Amino acid sequence: MHLAISLNIAATNGQPALDFGQITNFVRKAEAAGIEMVVISDSVDELSSSPFEATTLLAALATVTDKIGLVASASTLAHQPYNLARRFASLDIISHGRIGWNATMRQNPREAANLSRPEGFTDDDFLRRAKEFINIVRVLWVGWEHDALLFDKAGGRFHDPAKMHPLNHNGEFFSVYGPLNVARSPQDRPILLLSDLEEDDFDFASRRADLVLLNKCEPLEAKTACDELKRKAREAGRDSLSIKVLTFADTGQELDGGSLEAVCLSSGCDGVVLAVQPHPAALEDFTGRLLPQLAHDRLTEAQSGKTLRDRLGFGQDNRP
Repeated sequence: MHLAISLNIAATNGQPALDFGQITNFVRKAEAAGIEMVVISDSVDELSSSPFEATTLLAALATVTDKIGLVASASTLAHQPYNLARRFASLDIISHGRIGWNATMRQNPREAANLSRPEGFTDDDFLRRAKEFINIVRVLWVGWEHDALLFDKAGGRFHDPAKMHPLNHNGEFFSVYGPLNVARSPQDRPILLLSDLEEDDFDFASRRADLVLLNKCEPLEAKTACDELKRKAREAGRDSLSIKVLTFADTGQELDGGSLEAVCLSSGCDGVVLAVQPHPAALEDFTGRLLPQLAHDRLTEAQSGKTLRDRLGFGQDNRP
């Protein structure tokens, strides 16, 4: 069973924001306990403040951790595909292959208003744009073959042109030539996590996602969604083990290894995401009460492997 933490560092209702020391201490304790990954976001629909931009925070956390997977939410509305692909590829190199991108499938109206799009997009336009954006990023990540960069100073050859694959994308919303001007990442592709899904998004998610986060806490709802995603993945020609589905568990309740395993069994999901509130007391309660209990129940023994993709049991991603 895979175990992850979700931490939205955005502070609302006048609450003080977490500082870097508090976040670092929390993530390092989660890593020491064997938690596989932490998913960090920094945006909510209501008025809020955040101490850091999520991907920048990942770069700092990568330097003070060794094993835990580091996933950041980054909106397709707030970025261009080329720059975001380059940023996550760079983060993956810095972290030695521990990075993931949480691409949310819903637009935040506050983002649109701050990005010269006060009217936002229609829901249909936003989804088509998001899917095009995600497809571009995935292909940019593998624009260089593994041995394409030669750095041959004596021969005056920076790369082997036959092993460079420009994207040449000209679509409805974006035009991107490619390739990236950073090397291929240790994971080939950083982990792609999709969240905030509606049923209409399942076709796309079943073809593209490595991980899906279900915001359905009821076991029957989660099982229905998980079964549908796995079925669609098989129909798309994927091994159903190549896509992992995680469901949320309420950390406000009394949890232990047995109750979390029961959540997994009843939902049919591959793991559980524990959402932690961004308050010092909530972080201290989680690390002081729940983590030792999960370790005692042998639920936080992370899988071996050099990269997050390895530890999640994916192997190399050869999908187009």
